[in-house]
Amino acid sequence: PLDEEEETAAAKCTQPCLRESLSISDLECSLCIRMFFEPVTTPCGHTFCKECLERCLDHRPNCPLCKQSLREYLKAGRYSPTVLLQDIMLATFPAQLAERRELHRAEMAELSNLTKNIPIFVCTMSFPGIPCPLHVFEPRYRLMIRRCQESGTRRFGMCIYENGKSFADYGCMLEIRQVELLADGRSLVDTVGRQRFRVLSRGHRDGYHTADIEYLEDKKVSGEELQELQCLHESTYRLAQRFCEHGDLTSRHILMQHGPLPEKEEDIQASADGPTWCWWLISILPLDPSYQLNLFSCTSLRARLSQLQRILTALLQQPP
Repeated sequence: PLDEEEETAAAKCTQPCLRESLSISDLECSLCIRMFFEPVTTPCGHTFCKECLERCLDHRPNCPLCKQSLREYLKAGRYSPTVLLQDIMLATFPAQLAERRELHRAEMAELSNLTKNIPIFVCTMSFPGIPCPLHVFEPRYRLMIRRCQESGTRRFGMCIYENGKSFADYGCMLEIRQVELLADGRSLVDTVGRQRFRVLSRGHRDGYHTADIEYLEDKKVSGEELQELQCLHESTYRLAQRFCEHGDLTSRHILMQHGPLPEKEEDIQASADGPTWCWWLISILPLDPSYQLNLFSCTSLRARLSQLQRILTALLQQPP
C-alpha cells in the first residue's frame, strides 16, 4: 500500500490530468444544460440536477432519458446526492461550481420575497387563522409547493378564481405546516391561513400565477369608538354561540368538520386581521364566495361584525 507522501503525490498528479481530460460540458445536466447542481443518479444510471429531475417527475414518473419507470424511486421521496460527481466538480472546476451555487442562491432569494412575485394557488377561499387542507396533483402546483419549502418561507397566496381575471383582487397567505407525499407524486398539504392581502399586479412563473401584493390591516379605533366596538363584538359573539348551539344537522356536521367556535380574544384589535372566530364563522356560514370576499376585503372590524350580526340574526329566525 502507498504511504501518505506517495498518496499526496499521486493525487497531485491526477488533478491536472482530470482537468485536462474533462470539459465543463461533461458536467452539464442534459435537462437544464447548466453545470450540475445537487446531482442525483436514478436507478437506471442517468444523472440530473435534483431540481431538474423533480420537475420532470411532476409530469410523469419515468426517467427523462430512457423512459424507465421511476415509481419506486418517486415513492421513496428521497434523492441521495451523487457524491463522487460533486467531488470531481469541486476538484476540477471550483470557480464554475461556486458560480453555479451563487446563481441558485440568487434564485432562492428571489423566491423568498413575500410581497413581490409571490406564488398564487388559485382554488378556494381561505381565512386568517383557519386551517386549509389541500390535495396537490397539478405539476405546476407540485413545483410551487416544493419551492415554498426549499426557499424556507413555507408560504404562498391563495385566491379564488374570478371571471374576467385570472384570480380575485384579494387573497390570504397560507403557511405550510406539513406535507404528506403520496407514491405517485401527489401530496396532501396541511396549511393554515395567515395575513390577508390585496393584489397590486399579476404575473406568471413556470406555469403558475404570481402577484405583487400589499397586506391588509384593520383600522384601529380608540376611546368611545373602541367601547362601542367591544359591545358589538360581545353581542355578535353571543349570537355566534347561539347559532352553534342551534343543534340542527347542518351545524352539527360543520362542528365535526371544522371544530368548535374559537374562544374570544382578549384584545380584539391585537391582530391586523381582527378576531379569528369571525373568520371561522365566515368560513362555515352558507355564504356566496363573492359575499365572503366582500367581508374578507373589508378593513373595518365594526362593519364586518355588523354584517355578521345581520346574517346570524336572519339565520336564527329561520325555523329549524
